[in-house]
Amino acid sequence: MADCNHDCSSCNQDCSERSQSLKVSTNDATNIKKTIAIVSGKGGVGKSLVTSLCAVSSLRSGKNVGILDADVTGPSIPKMFGVHDRLEGDGTYIYPSISKGGVKMVSANLMMDDETEPILWRGPLIAGMVKQFYSDVAYGDLDYLYIDMPPGTGDVSLTVFQSLNVDGIIIVTTPQDLVSMIVEKAIKMANMMNIKVLGIIENMSYVVCPNCKEHIEIFGHSHLEEVAKKYNLDILGRIPINQEFALLSDKGEIERVTNTYLDNLKL
Repeated sequence: MADCNHDCSSCNQDCSERSQSLKVSTNDATNIKKTIAIVSGKGGVGKSLVTSLCAVSSLRSGKNVGILDADVTGPSIPKMFGVHDRLEGDGTYIYPSISKGGVKMVSANLMMDDETEPILWRGPLIAGMVKQFYSDVAYGDLDYLYIDMPPGTGDVSLTVFQSLNVDGIIIVTTPQDLVSMIVEKAIKMANMMNIKVLGIIENMSYVVCPNCKEHIEIFGHSHLEEVAKKYNLDILGRIPINQEFALLSDKGEIERVTNTYLDNLKL
């Protein structure tokens, strides 16, 4: 624009110069091939579970994997992986905690003396922490860095999409009538931020009867194919309601899960 003063901090226009000015980079101790955000248009669909299962699936295929827990006020990734070691730093870098299987992770919970203490921060502080988790952490060589996003389209989502070098997003949904609206919100935000949508994963898709092995659609018939076709999305997997997920997550042993539901995950 002709009247642009090039001060992006005081501007609300969406232009290429502003987008580049907001970007933060990784450090010399980090080389990430792909950064993938796990998102949804609403809460309660199981993004943290899907993030964990994606990480475990990639780990089992021989990839180097990291997780950035961007759900600062509701972090659950460390507990699911049984990681309780606090993050450490040397004045130059922050070093991630590492799970038994080798997943490198950063989370607000790994900075607290008491994991049950709430984080009562306003948006700008939370957004700043997320950027620091990306720019200041020495991840080493990673094939995939998965970002467990908070619900909705607020400050953190904007920070991640505007400031981090995100290669694509995976949309998580459930088989309910709200699915179309949830997916559409996520897609529209991704389009506005010029982020590629890699595909969709349906969580809580069904439950398997322990006796007859029938697939029971507790939340009603899935419309996943219709939604995927409407928005030209790849279906990356269907994840059932499975007691094993809950039990192993509570024990911090999500890496032991029997998971073939994301075997076709292509990123």
